[in-house]
Amino acid sequence: MTKDQKVVAIQEIKDLLQDAKVVYVADLEGLNAAKSSDFRRQAFKQNIKVKVVKNTLLQKAMEQMEGVDYSEMFQSFKGNSAIMISETANAPAKLIQGFRKKEEKPALKSAFVQETFYVGDNNLDMLANIKSREEMIGEIIGLLQSPIQRVVSALQNKPETVEAKAEEAVPAVEETPAAEAPEAPAAESTDETPAAE
Repeated sequence: MTKDQKVVAIQEIKDLLQDAKVVYVADLEGLNAAKSSDFRRQAFKQNIKVKVVKNTLLQKAMEQMEGVDYSEMFQSFKGNSAIMISETANAPAKLIQGFRKKEEKPALKSAFVQETFYVGDNNLDMLANIKSREEMIGEIIGLLQSPIQRVVSALQNKPETVEAKAEEAVPAVEETPAAEAPEAPAAESTDETPAAE
């Protein structure tokens, strides 16, 4: 690879890393052409960019990036490396996990997710269980809606309760005047008697 080709390759990696919030470095070594192609196809479907890179060029590109110090990942840059860029924190980990049900590889070398570094394949399960932004938003909305739904439900049930109490109270009100009605004529007759005398 000529010096110019290296400069172009480093720039391509930097373009991939620009504004990337989720960066995985995986080992795809041992996957034949068909399996490698299948892995890339699945990654494409999940909006994950995959690029096989040389470790030295990847490290140089990362060293030139401003804003993020990727140096914690450099120790994992040995052997075959593929960089995986995604917008969903757990998508690359889930892809690797799913693929590993049938294959030994890919293996996770390191990852930069939610401003935290993870080095080593032993972090794969933890990364797969990280909630995506959409999942977290969904949970928050669900939590916010729960009290609102209870209030709405209570308000919807309240008119029925008020009507039921009103129906119970109405017969009692009707009975009271009926009970008082016989007493009223008696009171009138009492009034009339002294007047007659």
